[in-house]
Amino acid sequence: MEDIDNAADEYSGPSKSQLKREMTALQDLGAELVALSKERLAKIAMPERLRDALLDAQRFTKHEARRRQMQYIGKIMRDIDALPLQAAMDEIKGVSEAANIRQHRLERLRTRLMEDEAVFGEVARDYPAADMQHLRQLRRNAVKEAQLGKPPRAYRELFRELRELEGQAGMEDADE
Repeated sequence: MEDIDNAADEYSGPSKSQLKREMTALQDLGAELVALSKERLAKIAMPERLRDALLDAQRFTKHEARRRQMQYIGKIMRDIDALPLQAAMDEIKGVSEAANIRQHRLERLRTRLMEDEAVFGEVARDYPAADMQHLRQLRRNAVKEAQLGKPPRAYRELFRELRELEGQAGMEDADE
């Protein structure tokens, strides 16, 4: 009788169903990664073996070849820590809190640039690689568009440039 009680107390690991759910989640994450552009994939830190498998999957057009490659990607992902990849995907999709905070910070910076040209000194200090002449031109165009009541094309382009500068600064910090 004691043997039965001891056996019930021992943890035998996750159930088969739980393992299948985890593997399916990894394959789904792999499918999301395959859907990204090559440039976006290059910005995400991952093992080279996984990156090669993802790029191969993007090349495949036949259904069965693509299905097998997705299975292979899932197998590779079992051996690595998928949390950083999931965090990167969440940030790309804009569902992470860090992505929202960065988005709001960039929007405030753009608004301050529109209100006061002196903010360019702060931008030059924070982003030394910035093309200040291009940013000033975008600001002038955005102000002119706002005055004339035109669609905010330059206003949006200014935000894209600031976001790209932020991304470049993040990549340089990661390299150091």
